[in-house]
Amino acid sequence: MASMITISATAVPDHLRGALTRWLLEVTPELYVGTVSARVRDELWAAVAACTGDGMSVLIHPSDNEQGFELRTAGKRRRRPLDFDGLTLIAYGTASKQTAKSP
Repeated sequence: MASMITISATAVPDHLRGALTRWLLEVTPELYVGTVSARVRDELWAAVAACTGDGMSVLIHPSDNEQGFELRTAGKRRRRPLDFDGLTLIAYGTASKQTAKSP
C-alpha cells in the first residue's frame, strides 16, 4: 500500500537530488515529498543513505506506533533519533567546550 513520505537531503550530490525527483516532488530546495510503496521507499532510502556522505538526510514515513510515524537519518548528523519507551526523541550533539586556564 502506498503512503506519503518526506525526505530532507542537505548537502548531497546533485545526482542524488536528480534521482529523488524521479519519484518525489522537490517542494522546496532539499525537501522531497511524495506517495510511494514501501518497497520504493526502502530502495530510495538505501540510495540516499549510500550517497549522503558528509551531508545529512532524514526520512519520515507513516508507521503504526504512538507517534504515527518513523524517522530514519543518514550522514553526518547533529541530531540522532533515540527510542525512549516507544517514543522517538531527538538527541542533540554536544558542542566541545574549551576551558580557560587560570594563571
